Amino acid sequence: MKKILALLLALCMVFALAACGQTVAKPAEEAKPAEEAAPAEETASEGWAPGETVHMIVSYKAGSGTDTTARILAQYAEKYVGQTIVIDNIEGGSGSIGWTQLADAEADGLTIGFLNLPNFNSSITQEMGAYTIDSFKAICNHVTETSIVIVRADDERFPDLESLVKYGQEHPGELKASTNGPQASNHIGAQAFANSANFTYIDIPQGGTADELLSLRGKEADFCVVKTADIVGQESEYKILGVFSTERMAELPDVPTLGELGYYPDWLGSSRLIAAPAGVSDDVITFYEAAFKAAMEDADYLAAAEQAGVTTDFKGAADTAALVTQQQTFAESLAEGFWYE
Repeated sequence: MKKILALLLALCMVFALAACGQTVAKPAEEAKPAEEAAPAEETASEGWAPGETVHMIVSYKAGSGTDTTARILAQYAEKYVGQTIVIDNIEGGSGSIGWTQLADAEADGLTIGFLNLPNFNSSITQEMGAYTIDSFKAICNHVTETSIVIVRADDERFPDLESLVKYGQEHPGELKASTNGPQASNHIGAQAFANSANFTYIDIPQGGTADELLSLRGKEADFCVVKTADIVGQESEYKILGVFSTERMAELPDVPTLGELGYYPDWLGSSRLIAAPAGVSDDVITFYEAAFKAAMEDADYLAAAEQAGVTTDFKGAADTAALVTQQQTFAESLAEGFWYE
């Protein structure tokens, strides 16, 4: 009997040890997924990303249209860039001073900036800086805006575009137009309008669109050409007489196109794009292209952009580079027979 009890006790101990062995083995099996997760962490760390504050050059003063749109984008892009984005306003020379600084910046990916087309292209044709389109690498397009002709809201002389044209034709060289700089985008617009409507005017160049509008409000000028986003929040101060578009704009259904009135028939406006110094690596471009695309698709950004009247128009690096080239060709074509003395 004692032998049988001893045998049973021995068997119980064997089963207990076996059970313990199974319990110990489980943590080892559960550890395998953790070992498989390591490559995913390595993948997440691959590729370039900025390691400190990013500086974004805006070649116009604080409060300008470009500055406003840049600050809205930067605010929502920071979570995708992973760093603070500081806006550096470097104004002067119709944008050429800021673009020169961007071209000369360290090609480490920590300095990027806005190029405004066709202002940027015109500055090259006028040799306002030592840079060319090859001095930069395009990252993405941010905004595309349509040009409009405006006068002061209280200017009873011009209830519509035809009255402005008639006055210009009957008083050659008397109308004054404030612009955002010699041969910059709004000067191009004013010239295209005047050429197509067969009148001449006096150009009053300013340092940027904000000063251009100030000149109009101060009655130094009679009319000017700006972009739709430039007067967001100030609509009550101006009358929009015409738009440079092939079709009426959905947000301005009562405003005629210049073409339907027999004047300039094509779309005219500007693009605001983000670029880096030419020497940056392709990894830098890839990183920012993806980060800004994500920011421009962010629901919170889109809501803020809509409220501010920002017409977001994302284009990738390749398409944006092609746009820069196309606008350079356009700017160079204006040199012959477009400008009058």
